[in-house]
Amino acid sequence: MTNTRATALIADDEPLLREALARLLAGVWPDLQIVAQARNGREAIELFEIHRPDICFLDVQMPGKTGVEAAQYIGERAQLVFVTAFDQYAVQAFAQGALDYLVKPVEPARLAETVQRLQARLRAAQPAVNTEELLQQLARALTPHAAAPALRWVRASIGTTVRLIAVEDIDFLRAEEKYTQVAWRDDAGQPHEAVIRTALKELIPQLDAAQFAQVHRSVVVNFRAISHVTRGENETADIHLKGRPEVLPVSRTYLHLFRQM
Repeated sequence: MTNTRATALIADDEPLLREALARLLAGVWPDLQIVAQARNGREAIELFEIHRPDICFLDVQMPGKTGVEAAQYIGERAQLVFVTAFDQYAVQAFAQGALDYLVKPVEPARLAETVQRLQARLRAAQPAVNTEELLQQLARALTPHAAAPALRWVRASIGTTVRLIAVEDIDFLRAEEKYTQVAWRDDAGQPHEAVIRTALKELIPQLDAAQFAQVHRSVVVNFRAISHVTRGENETADIHLKGRPEVLPVSRTYLHLFRQM
């Protein structure tokens, strides 16, 4: 790398997240020049052709063209860093390859590690990784798998009785080792709990994403059961439920679901 300042493009459909990443970069790499900020993959491609930055920070999930599609177009002409919210398949694909990735919310220490690698590559005039095969793997990982049949009922053994619990009556699901705690309400609105032998990770793909959200590695909540959410320390939060005493944790990884707070 010559003595000229390294340049970068940031692409994210959330303006606040673009600005937050730019601020973090200014802190860990003051000499880096952010030459463009894009709102989607298509705009990222257009701005890349205009500015030809050394590095592209690309949000994986964007409307129109995704960050992966933009990266496939850019290819080896820039160092690529992907930013992802919580997609476990994406993270697995990144971890198995040579691609740099950051998980939202971006932590300064993790960003500093990425910056060190980028600086080393640029100093050595090391070309960008040949990403074609890795990006194809990532695109496949991000492609929705054949939809599992929508879960309508959960069977729970309560004493000597097998209870059929309608999914829409469930307030939350919580992992307990190899089991899952199911909290639901009966027709009179009274809260109940039961434990089933199905692991939470097996249930999640069968739940309606418009109704249920994973908010912690061990907790899934029904949006309609939420009374309010209070922000906690260290980028966490607590979910308070309607008519239930339980308080559910929201980890940093999933706090973006409640960013309107």
